[in-house]
Amino acid sequence: VAKTGFYFHASNDRSEVRKMFFEFIKTVDCSLEAVVGRKILSLYEHRHSGKETEFYADMLAHLLKNKLQQEKLVLTISERGDSTKNKTLQRALEIALERRAKTGRKIETTEHIVLDVQNHIKEPLLNITDYLCWAVQRVFEEGDTAPYQFVKEKISLVVDVYDETNYRSSGNYYRRERELTAENKISPQLH
Repeated sequence: VAKTGFYFHASNDRSEVRKMFFEFIKTVDCSLEAVVGRKILSLYEHRHSGKETEFYADMLAHLLKNKLQQEKLVLTISERGDSTKNKTLQRALEIALERRAKTGRKIETTEHIVLDVQNHIKEPLLNITDYLCWAVQRVFEEGDTAPYQFVKEKISLVVDVYDETNYRSSGNYYRRERELTAENKISPQLH
């Protein structure tokens, strides 16, 4: 513990610890917006050239594109190998700017945007993010809605980017008034 510090990690913590930390999260003024990218090999190979960094930049760009107009935008990002290197983060910002420009809402400067990469052991806020992301992940991977239901008021948006079935009319967007359910469980790809 002295060398690495102490941090919470939802998938590794005991259920008693998880319950206590979820109770704590309910007292914190925070909200989560998440982008889910399904593991579809053909799409990964075609759209992202089979590169994790390009996949990460694409997902981050989805989160950024509607936030670029804010007066000040600071994103604390958990350090994750090459995916969070400056080059990848800059690419995410470029993609977000391109997508926003296509909607006719071009942004002239990005000086107000700070992408702050931190080690999850040293930045406690990332523990909260990990838990909220885990609650969303459990729905998509296991159909388990219990953790999500417990903290759903902290989860303002989930976008299932590659959900072609519900894509029309933004049916792949889940908000507080349209919650995730066990039906959101994604079956493993067979091909």
